[in-house]
Amino acid sequence: MDGFKRRLNESIQIKLSLTLSLVILIVAVAAGVFSFLSAFDEAHGLQDDVLRQVAQLTERQHLSPILPGADVRREDSNEESRVIVQRLGDGNSSMVSVDNGGLLPLPTTLTDGLHTLDVNGETFRVLVSTTAAGERIAVAQESGFRNEIARDGALRTVMPFLILVPVLLLIVADMVRKMFRPIAVLSREIDQRSEQELHPIEDSHLPAEVRPFVVAINRLLARVSTSMDSQRRFVADAAHELRSPLTALSLQAERLAEADMSSQARERLTALRRGIERGRSLLDQLLALARAQSASESPNSLVSIQSIYRRVLEDLMPLAEARRIDIGVEGVQDAEVWCSELDMMALVRNLVDNAIRYTPHDGRVDLSVATAEGRATLRIRDSGPGIQVSERERVFDPFYRSLGSGQVGSGLGLSIVKAISDRIGAEIRLGFSDETLRSGLCVCVIVPLNEGRATPKPG
Repeated sequence: MDGFKRRLNESIQIKLSLTLSLVILIVAVAAGVFSFLSAFDEAHGLQDDVLRQVAQLTERQHLSPILPGADVRREDSNEESRVIVQRLGDGNSSMVSVDNGGLLPLPTTLTDGLHTLDVNGETFRVLVSTTAAGERIAVAQESGFRNEIARDGALRTVMPFLILVPVLLLIVADMVRKMFRPIAVLSREIDQRSEQELHPIEDSHLPAEVRPFVVAINRLLARVSTSMDSQRRFVADAAHELRSPLTALSLQAERLAEADMSSQARERLTALRRGIERGRSLLDQLLALARAQSASESPNSLVSIQSIYRRVLEDLMPLAEARRIDIGVEGVQDAEVWCSELDMMALVRNLVDNAIRYTPHDGRVDLSVATAEGRATLRIRDSGPGIQVSERERVFDPFYRSLGSGQVGSGLGLSIVKAISDRIGAEIRLGFSDETLRSGLCVCVIVPLNEGRATPKPG
């Protein structure tokens, strides 16, 4: 019960549906009771008019009322529905009971008009009338039959309410649900957006009551987009500005290496040069991440995956040879995807660079591509330690590096890959190269092909 109350307080849709349903039920019950009573009274009025018409017909046609003791019953007659016409006081001398077709023992003191009398345990509606000749007659009918007819007529009047009210409740509930459907669709649309999709929400198809909230959300998205653009520009500008002093330091270190110095000083110089190189590499990665997260123009050409593989291997082959890693492309199947060549180069280069760095000496790195169901699957497999399942969500965070890897890096490679994949509409899946031993890393990048490509997501 507490859960229902909480949902009732939190949901405008449920509250509106219940309120409208209660109002409909209250109005329907009130209208049904009023209609039933009105129809019931009207049916009694019509039956009283029948008694008056019978009395007038008897007077105009000079018909003789039932004589005392006369047997007027017929085998096919209904005792409850019969109308008794008699002279007032004749029933007092009748030896036949009313149920057997006899007359009613009515007192002669009854005034003219309608009366409801209890005769021998049965209720009758009686009309007493005085004819022009001065004769007083009584026209009577059993009340039980009259009430049954009136009740049936009243129920027939109320029957449409009983049928239409449940239908109306279902219609109201469905209408309320459909009225709130644009809000639910809007909620799903916003929830399915990535963190890079900050374009305004279309509000032309939304109700006027919801539009102010959408306008406020669009303003918030615009402020967030401006803030993120400022951060990206700051990172890119800072990285760009830092490249010049690091380059100068690198040149000074190279010149210093040519001078005569002790072995201890040369070791320290070597460590300094490695640190400078790591700093330059970090700046390059920061610039690459800023470019990957920024908006770019839609590509207007197809890119060959095999061509990207060959160019990346040419650049990284010296690093692989230095670690004695067997690296190559499996198969000759090619695929052409609709994306920026620079984006695809950066994506594949970062994946292959990570694979080489985290694969131990004398290891193996394999690249392959396959197509199926309108999508191309780029697969990079290595024989390194792999990434545990518990870390696979965090490895895409900037500057996150797996503990115990023993490798020096910036922790931005997979962040760049994720940013590029989100922008071109690709999907990344991480797994083990050897599922049995749970070792090695297998990265699959699923990209839509030209005939079924997805629209690149806006930055």
